[in-house]
This record gives sequence, structure tokens and C-alpha cells, in this order.
Amino acid sequence: MPKVKTKKIVTKRFKMTKTGKIFHRVQGARHLRSKKNKTRQRRQDKPREVTNAKYIRIVKRYLVS
Repeated sequence: MPKVKTKKIVTKRFKMTKTGKIFHRVQGARHLRSKKNKTRQRRQDKPREVTNAKYIRIVKRYLVS
């Protein structure tokens, strides 16, 4: 049986911790920052945890394989 390759785009967009939590970057944080207030910018700078169980299962399958 051939080796199942990891989806490279998933490794760039998501990070998995040792405990199994999955984090991703917040959308809209890279450009047009002058119109966003400072609180919103600080929130968007931090990675956010994926909480939807369906997406966690899909992303883990792509990361681990």
C-alpha cells in the first residue's frame, strides 16, 4: 500500500499542539489594518483554536497522514 502524503497546504494553515488542539490564523488580519481598531488588530494577531468537531476531524486526518 502506498504512503499517504500529508496535504501541504493544511500544514501551512493549521498547527496542532501536543495535546491535539488545532490553531489557525484569523482571516482579514494581513491588510487594510488602518481602518480596524487596535483591539480588533490585537485579537486578529493571535492564532485562534478550531472548535468545530467536524473540521477538527478533517484537519487532523490531513495533518497526521
